[in-house]
Formats: sequence, structure tokens, C-alpha cells
Amino acid sequence: MKINVGVIAASGYAGGEAVRLLSYHPHVNLNYITSRKLITKYFHTIYPNLRNLSNLKFEEFNVKVAKEKCDFVFLAVPHRVSQEMVPELIDAGLKIIDLSADFRLKDVSTYKKYYKKEHTHPEILEKAVYGIPELHREQIKTAQLIAVAGCQASSAIYGLYPLISEGLIETNNIIVDSKTGSSGSGASFNEASHHPIRANSIRPYKMTGHRHTAEIEQELTNLNGGKQVKVGFSAHGVNLTRGILSTCHVFYNQNNTIEEKDLFRAYRKYFKDEPFLRLITQKSGIFRLPDPKLIIGTNFADVGFQIDGNMNRIVVLCALDNLIKGTAGNAVQCLNIMNGFPETEGLDFPGIFPL
Repeated sequence: MKINVGVIAASGYAGGEAVRLLSYHPHVNLNYITSRKLITKYFHTIYPNLRNLSNLKFEEFNVKVAKEKCDFVFLAVPHRVSQEMVPELIDAGLKIIDLSADFRLKDVSTYKKYYKKEHTHPEILEKAVYGIPELHREQIKTAQLIAVAGCQASSAIYGLYPLISEGLIETNNIIVDSKTGSSGSGASFNEASHHPIRANSIRPYKMTGHRHTAEIEQELTNLNGGKQVKVGFSAHGVNLTRGILSTCHVFYNQNNTIEEKDLFRAYRKYFKDEPFLRLITQKSGIFRLPDPKLIIGTNFADVGFQIDGNMNRIVVLCALDNLIKGTAGNAVQCLNIMNGFPETEGLDFPGIFPL
């Protein structure tokens, strides 16, 4: 038996990837996609890679229609729009997987600090489950609202959570340097994401105050027994269409001795049963550490590390595709968990090499 699923705002990059993944999911009947501007147009006119493969047409969004057609809806609307739609969808009895940032943060003051406005439905924040399957699998199983994690936040969290969980590093001076492709800015045109401006450049665009800082601190603090974790997060735009590489600089106490075997033990403990987390620490070859090139189009997060004994530093790297493991892939993985499907269902694409 298949479940009925809709994608709201399916014309953007995240929504489009959700449509692509769900179209080939063996347990999903994708029967409702919406767009404000493209009503009656075929999906493949916007995403031509699905020519002759999809006959879906964009429809106007209507809660009653969504309730009639769907059991689950993916919300791919912009930030600040989702919070106005979710209450009505909840009242309609639908289960919601929200790809926006509106319900990721639990604290209303933190939301206001990073998003510069009051949250209009703070009473729902506590009901939402943060959409990182590897950390919140049990809560996801019974949730009505999933708030899929931010892509850059995900890359930092995947790299760091075993070290935090095992108490191996200091937690008040974590530095994350994240480099991301242009699709992270969305499908809408703006000067910053315009190709002639962005190409052939490594462009610092948010050195401090990046909103994903709040997500990283929230999740790592939870893993740290509630003791506040402090993160300095900086973001750069690079000459890629998709993909993220986050380089995390963390420190261990000078009175401790950390060896490679200690880190291997920690990562293997937390990654060994996770189908989409891979520890990459080869001693030879070109791809000895995580590289975004190798995970494009996949739901994998590749993590690696090196120890700098000169200053008690561990360099942790995580590479993922911002539109898959950073957004739509994690959303589908959450859908699988909510329905008791194998977590890898519809997500077992191995990537392409060379690319």
C-alpha cells in the first residue's frame, strides 16, 4: 500500500529535489505539487531532467485539496511563510515535513535574534521534531511536524556530534568554516547568486551571526547534557552549484592525550549502524578526506578528521549535498521513519564518478 504525498512550493530547488526523490519512491504516490506562479504547467518544463518521466502538473495550493489528496505534505516554502501555513495543515490532520527554518529552533528569543522577527506560532515550536534522523529517530516516528535541519547546520552537526557525545572536546570554542554551492541560495535570482558574480570566487558572505549557528548550538547543547555549547560559524560561497564542505576546528584539553584510535572509536560507535554516515580517513590516494564532488546527488554525509598535536586541535571535515542530505534527502529519510519503511528506501543512489 502506498501513502499519498504532496509537495507544496515544488518549483524551488529543495521542492524540486523532493519531487524527484518521491517520484521514484516505491511506497509513495506523489499526487499533488503546487506553485503560485506555474499553475497548470508540467513539472518537467521547469525540471527538464524528468522529461518523459513525470506527468505531474503544478496546482494551486488549497488546504482542502491537500487534505483530500494527501496523507503527508512536504513544505518547501520560504522561511517565515511556513509558520503561517502549518497551523491550518495540522488542523486538517496532515503530517508535515517542513523544509524551511520556521520550526527548527525551540527558543522564541533565539528565533527572534537570528530571524529578526517574532515567531507567529510559538506554541507549535515544542511540537516540532528537528529533522536529523540520526539524532531524533524515536521522536520522528510519532511526530506530526518535522522541521528538517538546515544544510550547513547538518554538515557541522554530523561532523561533531560523536565528539560532543563522548566528551572528547572543549565545548566553548568550536569554530566551523563552511563552504557551500550556489543552489543553497534557492532558485530565485539575486545578485549574490548570479553566476558572473559568484563564479571563480571564494566569497565570504556571513562571517558572524549566521542563522545556522543557532541550530548547531541547540543540537550540540542537547547532546552535551544541556550544558551550553558555543560555536563560531562562518560561511563562504564557492564556485559549485551544489555541495557543502564544512571544516570544524575543535580543541581538546591540554592535560589529555587524544590519539587517532580514540576518534575512530567514537565515530564508529555512532556511525556503525547509520546507512548514510561514512567515515573517510584514507592514508593514501587523492580522496583521503571528505570531498563534495563524491556525494553530489546522494544522501550520504562523509566525515573525516586529522589531529593537530601542535595545539591540541582536531580538524573535522564533513561533505554533503545541500539539496539531498542537507534538505530533501533527509526529509525523505524522515518520511521513511514515520511510516516504518527501510530508511534507505528511495535514497540508495550511489552518486556519479567522475563528475
